[in-house]
Amino acid sequence: MKAMLNQAIEHSLSKLMSKILRHSPGEFGIVLDPEDGSCPVGTLLEAIQAQPKWPGITQDDIEQVVRNSEKQRFAIDGGRIRARYGHSHDRVQYTAGEPPAILYHGTNQKALASILMEGLNPMNRQYVHLSEGTHFATLAGSRRGELVILQIDTLKAKQAGVVFYFAGNEVWLADRVPPDSCSVKPAAKEEEQM
Repeated sequence: MKAMLNQAIEHSLSKLMSKILRHSPGEFGIVLDPEDGSCPVGTLLEAIQAQPKWPGITQDDIEQVVRNSEKQRFAIDGGRIRARYGHSHDRVQYTAGEPPAILYHGTNQKALASILMEGLNPMNRQYVHLSEGTHFATLAGSRRGELVILQIDTLKAKQAGVVFYFAGNEVWLADRVPPDSCSVKPAAKEEEQM
Protein backbone atom coordinates (compact mmCIF):
# COMPACT_ATOMS: atom_id res chain seq x y z
CA MET A 1 0.00 0.00 0.00
CA LYS A 2 1.37 3.42 -0.99
CA ALA A 3 2.15 5.89 1.80
CA MET A 4 0.20 9.11 2.14
CA LEU A 5 1.79 12.28 0.79
CA ASN A 6 3.66 14.36 3.33
CA GLN A 7 2.38 17.88 3.98
CA ALA A 8 4.95 19.66 1.78
CA ILE A 9 4.31 17.42 -1.24
CA GLU A 10 0.55 17.63 -0.68
CA HIS A 11 0.78 21.45 -0.65
CA SER A 12 2.87 21.45 -3.84
CA LEU A 13 0.43 19.09 -5.59
CA SER A 14 -2.49 21.29 -4.49
CA LYS A 15 -0.79 24.29 -6.11
CA LEU A 16 -0.34 22.36 -9.36
CA MET A 17 -3.99 21.24 -9.30
CA SER A 18 -5.04 24.87 -8.75
CA LYS A 19 -2.93 25.99 -11.69
CA ILE A 20 -4.51 23.36 -13.93
CA LEU A 21 -8.14 23.62 -12.77
CA ARG A 22 -8.32 27.33 -11.92
CA HIS A 23 -5.92 29.15 -14.20
CA SER A 24 -4.44 27.43 -17.26
CA PRO A 25 -6.08 24.10 -18.17
CA GLY A 26 -5.19 24.51 -21.86
CA GLU A 27 -1.49 24.66 -21.01
CA PHE A 28 -1.87 21.07 -19.75
CA GLY A 29 -4.06 19.86 -22.63
CA ILE A 30 -7.25 19.88 -20.55
CA VAL A 31 -10.62 21.21 -21.70
CA LEU A 32 -12.93 21.90 -18.77
CA ASP A 33 -16.69 21.53 -18.97
CA PRO A 34 -17.99 25.08 -19.65
CA GLU A 35 -20.94 24.58 -17.29
CA ASP A 36 -19.13 23.64 -14.09
CA GLY A 37 -15.41 23.78 -14.87
CA SER A 38 -14.91 20.05 -14.26
CA CYS A 39 -12.96 17.31 -16.02
CA PRO A 40 -12.64 13.57 -15.43
CA VAL A 41 -10.31 12.77 -12.51
CA GLY A 42 -8.40 10.44 -14.85
CA THR A 43 -7.74 13.29 -17.29
CA LEU A 44 -6.33 15.45 -14.49
CA LEU A 45 -4.24 12.51 -13.25
CA GLU A 46 -2.73 11.97 -16.73
CA ALA A 47 -1.89 15.69 -17.03
CA ILE A 48 -0.18 15.66 -13.63
CA GLN A 49 1.73 12.45 -14.32
CA ALA A 50 3.05 13.99 -17.56
CA GLN A 51 4.90 16.63 -15.51
CA PRO A 52 8.55 15.75 -14.77
CA LYS A 53 8.18 16.02 -10.97
CA TRP A 54 4.93 14.03 -10.72
CA PRO A 55 5.02 10.69 -12.63
CA GLY A 56 4.27 8.63 -9.48
CA ILE A 57 1.12 10.52 -8.45
CA THR A 58 -2.03 8.39 -8.09
CA GLN A 59 -5.73 9.09 -7.91
CA ASP A 60 -5.49 8.43 -4.15
CA ASP A 61 -3.00 11.31 -3.92
CA ILE A 62 -5.41 13.65 -5.73
CA GLU A 63 -8.22 12.55 -3.42
CA GLN A 64 -5.99 13.21 -0.39
CA VAL A 65 -5.41 16.79 -1.58
CA VAL A 66 -9.16 17.28 -2.09
CA ARG A 67 -9.94 15.91 1.41
CA ASN A 68 -7.26 17.88 3.22
CA SER A 69 -7.54 21.26 1.49
CA GLU A 70 -8.19 23.72 4.32
CA LYS A 71 -9.98 26.09 1.93
CA GLN A 72 -11.89 23.21 0.28
CA ARG A 73 -10.70 24.38 -3.15
CA PHE A 74 -11.72 21.23 -5.02
CA ALA A 75 -14.71 18.91 -5.33
CA ILE A 76 -14.97 15.42 -6.79
CA ASP A 77 -18.38 14.23 -7.92
CA GLY A 78 -19.27 11.34 -10.23
CA GLY A 79 -15.67 10.74 -11.27
CA ARG A 80 -15.16 14.41 -12.19
CA ILE A 81 -13.07 17.01 -10.39
CA ARG A 82 -13.40 20.79 -10.38
CA ALA A 83 -12.08 23.81 -8.56
CA ARG A 84 -14.94 25.23 -6.50
CA TYR A 85 -13.87 28.87 -7.05
CA GLY A 86 -10.96 31.15 -7.99
CA HIS A 87 -10.95 30.62 -11.75
CA SER A 88 -9.08 33.06 -13.96
CA HIS A 89 -9.69 31.20 -17.25
CA ASP A 90 -13.09 30.87 -18.98
CA ARG A 91 -15.92 32.04 -16.79
CA VAL A 92 -17.51 29.15 -14.87
CA GLN A 93 -21.27 29.38 -14.43
CA TYR A 94 -22.89 29.02 -11.01
CA THR A 95 -26.53 28.91 -10.01
CA ALA A 96 -27.84 31.99 -8.24
CA GLY A 97 -28.69 31.32 -4.61
CA GLU A 98 -30.08 32.90 -1.46
CA PRO A 99 -27.15 33.74 0.84
CA PRO A 100 -27.28 34.30 4.59
CA ALA A 101 -27.98 37.89 5.68
CA ILE A 102 -24.27 38.46 6.41
CA LEU A 103 -21.27 37.17 4.48
CA TYR A 104 -17.59 37.87 5.15
CA HIS A 105 -14.61 38.92 3.05
CA GLY A 106 -11.00 38.95 4.17
CA THR A 107 -8.75 41.75 2.98
CA ASN A 108 -5.89 43.85 4.31
CA GLN A 109 -5.58 47.29 5.86
CA LYS A 110 -3.99 48.79 2.71
CA ALA A 111 -6.99 47.89 0.54
CA LEU A 112 -9.64 48.99 3.06
CA ALA A 113 -10.00 52.67 2.07
CA SER A 114 -10.41 51.76 -1.60
CA ILE A 115 -12.99 49.06 -0.82
CA LEU A 116 -15.03 51.38 1.38
CA MET A 117 -15.09 53.93 -1.49
CA GLU A 118 -15.45 51.65 -4.53
CA GLY A 119 -16.80 48.39 -3.13
CA LEU A 120 -15.47 44.90 -3.75
CA ASN A 121 -14.45 44.05 -7.31
CA PRO A 122 -13.13 40.72 -8.57
CA MET A 123 -9.75 42.23 -9.58
CA ASN A 124 -7.96 39.49 -11.59
CA ARG A 125 -10.56 36.83 -10.78
CA GLN A 126 -14.01 36.20 -12.19
CA TYR A 127 -15.93 36.84 -8.98
CA VAL A 128 -15.64 38.42 -5.56
CA HIS A 129 -15.18 35.61 -3.01
CA LEU A 130 -17.24 35.70 0.19
CA SER A 131 -17.77 33.20 2.98
CA GLU A 132 -20.48 32.28 5.48
CA GLY A 133 -18.05 32.37 8.39
CA THR A 134 -14.89 34.22 9.28
CA HIS A 135 -12.60 31.16 8.98
CA PHE A 136 -12.26 31.23 5.16
CA ALA A 137 -12.27 35.03 5.13
CA THR A 138 -9.36 34.99 7.59
CA LEU A 139 -7.43 32.47 5.49
CA ALA A 140 -7.93 34.56 2.35
CA GLY A 141 -7.23 37.93 3.94
CA SER A 142 -4.19 36.99 6.01
CA ARG A 143 -1.97 36.47 2.96
CA ARG A 144 -0.98 40.14 2.63
CA GLY A 145 -0.55 42.64 5.40
CA GLU A 146 -2.70 43.41 8.39
CA LEU A 147 -5.95 41.40 8.26
CA VAL A 148 -9.33 43.14 8.07
CA ILE A 149 -12.60 41.20 7.97
CA LEU A 150 -15.50 42.87 6.17
CA GLN A 151 -19.16 42.09 6.78
CA ILE A 152 -21.32 42.10 3.68
CA ASP A 153 -24.98 43.03 4.13
CA THR A 154 -26.46 40.74 1.49
CA LEU A 155 -29.98 42.23 1.68
CA LYS A 156 -28.62 45.71 0.96
CA ALA A 157 -26.42 44.29 -1.82
CA LYS A 158 -29.36 42.43 -3.40
CA GLN A 159 -31.41 45.65 -3.35
CA ALA A 160 -28.57 47.21 -5.37
CA GLY A 161 -28.86 44.39 -7.94
CA VAL A 162 -26.11 42.04 -6.74
CA VAL A 163 -26.67 38.36 -7.52
CA PHE A 164 -25.00 35.82 -5.24
CA TYR A 165 -23.84 32.39 -6.38
CA PHE A 166 -23.16 29.44 -4.07
CA ALA A 167 -19.82 27.77 -4.90
CA GLY A 168 -20.09 25.13 -2.16
CA ASN A 169 -18.60 24.64 1.29
CA GLU A 170 -19.61 28.04 2.71
CA VAL A 171 -18.17 29.98 -0.25
CA TRP A 172 -20.35 32.51 -2.08
CA LEU A 173 -19.49 34.52 -5.18
CA ALA A 174 -20.69 37.84 -6.59
CA ASP A 175 -19.75 39.89 -9.65
CA ARG A 176 -19.09 42.86 -7.37
CA VAL A 177 -20.33 44.27 -4.04
CA PRO A 178 -21.19 47.98 -3.71
CA PRO A 179 -19.42 49.98 -0.98
CA ASP A 180 -22.57 50.69 1.05
CA SER A 181 -22.99 46.92 1.57
CA CYS A 182 -19.51 46.57 3.11
CA SER A 183 -18.52 47.35 6.68
CA VAL A 184 -15.61 46.39 8.91
CA LYS A 185 -16.50 43.53 11.23
CA PRO A 186 -16.24 44.70 14.84
CA ALA A 187 -13.52 42.96 16.83
CA ALA A 188 -14.73 40.24 19.17
CA LYS A 189 -15.22 41.62 22.67
CA GLU A 190 -12.80 40.30 25.25
CA GLU A 191 -14.42 38.49 28.11
CA GLU A 192 -14.18 40.55 31.25
CA GLN A 193 -11.71 39.30 33.82
CA MET A 194 -13.13 38.72 37.27
